[in-house]
Amino acid sequence: MWLYKQIRFTALAFTVLVTGGMSAYAQDALDADATMAQVNAVAAADSESRDKFRVLDQDVQSLKKEVLDLNRDLFLLEEELLFPANSQVAFFISMDVGEYFKLDSVSLKIDGKEVANYLYTEREVDALLRGGVHRVHMANLKAGEHELVAVFTGQGPHTRDYRRGATVKVEKGIGAKYLELEITDRVKKQQPEFEIREWE
Repeated sequence: MWLYKQIRFTALAFTVLVTGGMSAYAQDALDADATMAQVNAVAAADSESRDKFRVLDQDVQSLKKEVLDLNRDLFLLEEELLFPANSQVAFFISMDVGEYFKLDSVSLKIDGKEVANYLYTEREVDALLRGGVHRVHMANLKAGEHELVAVFTGQGPHTRDYRRGATVKVEKGIGAKYLELEITDRVKKQQPEFEIREWE
């Protein structure tokens, strides 16, 4: 009888121990499932947030492009209003070689009135030497004859200060007119030459 009770007690204790262990294992499994659910929820929220940010970034880039396009259109419209094609005259500066002259500034006078005075940086001069063209001035002129005087200042041969002017009579008709003020080297005389020519 005593042995029977002992065996029964041992079996009961074993059952309680196993059941308790299984409960602890089940609880750990439930905790793991809850943690995994939280991780999945955070990952889903992060993914949704990234998608929203991507859409927002695309909207911002699209809006930026529209603003730039609008700004360009407004600039062109402003130019058309301020400088109608019938009376428009534009003056451009260009350089060919530039060995005997280092450009500092250009001054333009139309019919005795100064309309532009531009001081060039080293980078701008370098751009001109590499084939660039700079629009130094744009104006409206009535039809008829006008006098253009361009004065170039800079360093001439032997790094001496150099100032030279070029004058041309401009016949303005109906329609836009484009004039190029070109600085070239006169190799024979080893000095710069300044020419004003009209674009066809």
